[in-house]
Amino acid sequence: MAFSSRRGTAWSASSSLPSSNPKSKAPRKGRKRALVKDFVLANFFTIGLALSLSLFLLILLRFGVPKPITTPFRTRSSRARKPLARRPLLLGAAGDNRSALVGTAVDVTTKALYDKIEFLDVDGGAWKQGWSVTYRGNEWDAEKLKVFVVPHSHNDPGWKLTVEEYYDRQSRHILETIVQTLTKDSRRKFIWEEMSYLERWWRDASDETKESFINLVKNGQLEIVGGGWVMNDEANSHYYAIIEQIAEGNMWLNDNIGFVPKNSWAIDPFGYSSTMAYLLRRMGFDNMLIQRTHYELKKELAWHKNLEYIWRQSWDAEETTDIFVHMMPFYSYDIPHTCGPEPAICCQFDFARMQGFVYEQCPWGQYPVETTQENVQERALKLLDQYRKKSTLYRTNTLLVPLGDDFRYINVEEAEAQFRNYQMLFDYINSNPSLNAEAKFGTLEDYFLTLREEAERINYSSPGEIGSGLVEGFPSLSGDFFTYADRQQDYWSGYYVSRPFFKAVDRVLEQTLRATEMMVALILGCCRRSQCEKFAMGFSYKLTAARRNLALFQHHDGVTGTAKDHVVMDYGMRMHTSLLDLQIFMSKAVEPLLGIRYEKLDHSPSQFEPAIVRSKYDAQPLHKVISIHDGSYQSVVFFNPLEQTREEVVMVVVDSPDVTVVDSNWSCVQGQILPELRYHNSKIFTGKHRLYWKVSVPAMGLETYYISNGFVECEKARPARLKIFPKSSLVACPTPYSCVKIEADVAEIENQHQKLTFDVKYGLLQKVVSKNSSPNIVNEEIGMYSSSGGAYLFKPNGDAQPIIEEGGQLLVSEGPLMQEVYSYPRTAWEKAPISHSTRVSSGESTVQGFVIEKEYHVELLGHDFNDRELIVRYKTDIDNKKIFYSDLNGFQMSRRETYDKIPLQGNYYPMPSLAFIQGSNGRRFSVHSRQSLGVASLKNGWLEIMLDRRLVRDDGRGLGQGVMDNRVMNVVFHLTMEANISATSNLVSTPFPYSPSLLSHRVGSHLNYPLHAFVSKKPQEMSVKPPPRSFSPLAAPLPCDLHIVNFKVPKPLKFLQQPPEGSRFALILHRQHWDSSYCQKGRSQCTNLADDSVNLFSMFKNLTVLKAKATSLNLLHEDLEIMGFSEQFGDLAQEGHVAISPMEIQAYKLELKPQQSTHY
Repeated sequence: MAFSSRRGTAWSASSSLPSSNPKSKAPRKGRKRALVKDFVLANFFTIGLALSLSLFLLILLRFGVPKPITTPFRTRSSRARKPLARRPLLLGAAGDNRSALVGTAVDVTTKALYDKIEFLDVDGGAWKQGWSVTYRGNEWDAEKLKVFVVPHSHNDPGWKLTVEEYYDRQSRHILETIVQTLTKDSRRKFIWEEMSYLERWWRDASDETKESFINLVKNGQLEIVGGGWVMNDEANSHYYAIIEQIAEGNMWLNDNIGFVPKNSWAIDPFGYSSTMAYLLRRMGFDNMLIQRTHYELKKELAWHKNLEYIWRQSWDAEETTDIFVHMMPFYSYDIPHTCGPEPAICCQFDFARMQGFVYEQCPWGQYPVETTQENVQERALKLLDQYRKKSTLYRTNTLLVPLGDDFRYINVEEAEAQFRNYQMLFDYINSNPSLNAEAKFGTLEDYFLTLREEAERINYSSPGEIGSGLVEGFPSLSGDFFTYADRQQDYWSGYYVSRPFFKAVDRVLEQTLRATEMMVALILGCCRRSQCEKFAMGFSYKLTAARRNLALFQHHDGVTGTAKDHVVMDYGMRMHTSLLDLQIFMSKAVEPLLGIRYEKLDHSPSQFEPAIVRSKYDAQPLHKVISIHDGSYQSVVFFNPLEQTREEVVMVVVDSPDVTVVDSNWSCVQGQILPELRYHNSKIFTGKHRLYWKVSVPAMGLETYYISNGFVECEKARPARLKIFPKSSLVACPTPYSCVKIEADVAEIENQHQKLTFDVKYGLLQKVVSKNSSPNIVNEEIGMYSSSGGAYLFKPNGDAQPIIEEGGQLLVSEGPLMQEVYSYPRTAWEKAPISHSTRVSSGESTVQGFVIEKEYHVELLGHDFNDRELIVRYKTDIDNKKIFYSDLNGFQMSRRETYDKIPLQGNYYPMPSLAFIQGSNGRRFSVHSRQSLGVASLKNGWLEIMLDRRLVRDDGRGLGQGVMDNRVMNVVFHLTMEANISATSNLVSTPFPYSPSLLSHRVGSHLNYPLHAFVSKKPQEMSVKPPPRSFSPLAAPLPCDLHIVNFKVPKPLKFLQQPPEGSRFALILHRQHWDSSYCQKGRSQCTNLADDSVNLFSMFKNLTVLKAKATSLNLLHEDLEIMGFSEQFGDLAQEGHVAISPMEIQAYKLELKPQQSTHY
């Protein structure tokens, strides 16, 4: 975020006088340890020489003569780790109840912290959210205080300005300044995070400047931390996009500068996900730094010296996911809140706030002054006092002090002011041994290396602490850090929903990019014709741009919806441009994959176009209307981006009801037509028709269907029967449908598995009856909060009030393939802010057959809805005790509990893709979403999801505006109701999250990775029938719990430059863990599960895998220990075996070549 405030320094200025509260650091060494130290110092050279020779001989005997090191950078330090075996971490043997993964044993869980903390918001004095920190003075006698001051500049790739505006006005100047000022003095250090800006600057920088930059990285003065394209949000971002954005940045960095980051720096995301810790560990990162966690949690962790800990995944009983974390202790990452607990003093050491600079003055009334020989003693001791106080909050005597803020170090004068003054202060501290302190500029790597070295020498473990074999002396922790509060009752749960239209576009771009990556890989793998290679490689620039536009939007002011209006527009237009590019490529890629043609692919028009198009960046997607004259047909090709064969009912829009559907063999396929609807209270029919039929599309493959007019061998698509409520409705019956207007209290639709009952007066769902099961109450309610929040904060004024009144329009459509209830409700406003459809599809054994589809059309437009937040609430009869489960980044579930001791807004949580409630009898109600939103369970049996929010005011976090740029949008949920077939444990006493069922995983995959449809641009005459056209690249569908996260060519531009024997393809697999007590439905159409062996060498039908190699998720490491894996895993991978434990994501580099038998 940008300078001077998401910070609220003025708020901190109102701190009252310090109150006393003893929290001091205990002495760390006894007398014996001091004597040992004296002996070692006296015989240092002799001992060192003997140890060195012994170690050298031992290495030679064990490993032989080492190979020369080729990297110009300092290598990753080796650290002893406990040998870790890998096995599936499940309860019971195969076939037993596997409803939960083995819970990990840790010292701290975030649930336990929430249970313990009273959330009383006690004023702590100078450190307002803490206490009056004191120390005795002898804490550093045996082990001196080692202070690393880390200069940094936080560069938002879009917030108040667009990324390009920020680059031009600030970021490029900052990078120039860093190179100039660090080159002058080797003692100066700096860290940089965002590759989006570095790549942009790299294009402009001179060769000389680039060389200087690389040299600074080589000699350790400049460290790239994180190295993602952006510093991503962790609440709304999907794990696919997180992997992509980090890999995009890391690979660019490695290619251009030869550096691979190992320390993550995330000072500004608004809450933290344990998914991020997992992904970073599997990318080879060693350490993380985080900042924005609930201030009461910070206080509790600081009190027990637990701000540095080992973050472990809740399912990991083997410590393979462990990663070291440093949590910053105070309110903000700016200089007043980083040197120590007293911001009024720390602000005096922000020398960029001296007179003559552009930054705001310190709000506490005491200002920084130039350091001179006359005042250096007084200033140094004042600063050292803060360092010492901050040090008492941590276990070791190694201290991290960030020195920066948003868009800092913008010119040489500012940078020199900081470096010059701090160096004088350091020189004074370091020249006085009696102070027992050493202070200097450092990088994160300097800090973490020194801390780990100290932790190896001195045991900091608390009695009985579980800790970790990774770094001893620190507690282990599991859980996540949502929902963030920075002060008082200000919970940052609003951004889970802000700008929901673009949160939806984000996911559309994600699934379109993933499908395109697959197509590029399949074309380059299967079709080694020069025309295919030229076509795919010619798209490389636009493919890279799409990766980077998706990556850019993962920024913590992008997908969060917390940027200014014109910046949101810039993000939206970038994503829209890439969506169009990807769709054009996919439309053409269909041709070589189906064997239609190979010539001139790169510069001739496509024969196909996407069935769904967007006219502009903020417009709703529209179905292309297929027009077919008598005696002709149109081709519709479907691409299935999933790993299993897919059978489902699909829909296209046609202009005539007289149509017939046939498959690629010209066999008849049953079709059904429904009138196309518009969202209106009376003129609800457009005159067009929705055509439904059931398709079967091979895994990762293509299938062709034909829609014909006049094909007499087959029956025409059947019109649905329409029921219109109420009888007095003015809606006219469209041709060729049969309509009946009736009065009734309830309406019903059903399929083979369930019957849905609706309250006709309100048009809302009432009840779901699963066949052969007791009824489930699901009372749908649509309501609104009155609110005073903004883009970040949700600040409701009381509870949400229902907005639906009696007397709306209801249209029921019944047919053999699809049944639908459309409701245009009556509200207090002439134009309702919401209308909605509920659908069930036919399917005896399909995933779709178990799903209830809810589609909400939201128009929160105009002043009538100012300071309103729109929700849907499902009030069930499930006894969930206000405990529910929501996903983290589409990767794992987190247990949530509604606490009375925190306000309503603090009980809202992110819901990127799934939330469910479960009763003690095992009944489970799940809501799957295709975009990120916010969710809560405020009363027993309730599940509430926020759909949109419109807020007039700024909420005081620096944005300077409300959220008023709402767009018309559709929100789609897939609901499932499941019954447990085995006993469940107590909801309240079970701290670990339940997993989704196998059905739930598959429902989520179908919703988030839909079929892609392409329609031929020109109709063909019936007399010309093409041969059957399909494409099926897999030898067999993959197991139903094995998901292909991505199958791609990481460097398509360099595809032909790399040797064919190189590993030019990447495959990333995720083995999902599922709750087997719900197994029956989920197994429908599953040929196998990942318990069965999968071999990469036999995975493809027409492709030979020549080589397989395990790699990190950023595709940069092949040393498996770095990622937490055993050598055995690497050996299995080289043999092609996919040996993945549930929950794990693993990446492979592959080399492929077409088999001779292929039709290419």
